[in-house]
Amino acid sequence: MKSWFPKGRQRLIKTYGKHESLKLVGILNYETGKVHIEEEAKFNAVVFLGFLNRVLELYPSGKIVMVLDNSKVHHAVLLKEFLNANPRLNLMFLPPYSPKLNIIEGLWGWLKDTCINNVFFSKFYRVSIAVRKLINIVNSDPFQTIGRLCVQL
Repeated sequence: MKSWFPKGRQRLIKTYGKHESLKLVGILNYETGKVHIEEEAKFNAVVFLGFLNRVLELYPSGKIVMVLDNSKVHHAVLLKEFLNANPRLNLMFLPPYSPKLNIIEGLWGWLKDTCINNVFFSKFYRVSIAVRKLINIVNSDPFQTIGRLCVQL
């Protein structure tokens, strides 16, 4: 959300001075418009490997192609054996510095604009509640999701 304020009358957003952050990892099913996200305390290759396992459980049959950026985590050596053992899961990497081609980035922007930017959360757990609330709304209307995220390419 972007706002305009007259000079000298900017809205002040409180902060409690801690640098806590919520790490999200997620997928968007292009056919159904459904979004699945998971919250993590940190994001590394072990966390990503666990997420890939859960994606295979979420979609127990058929080929899965995941479009990813070139984060080191997505290229970790730890993943090679897992990917070889699960040939129906394919990772497709976008060119470097091309976030506009990665549709999940649109979801992260939507999430920030809708429920995080310019909002003070008195308790950190309330950030998580706001995120889950938006994801529930997103998943209740998959055509809105497809229209907002997929069609814009």
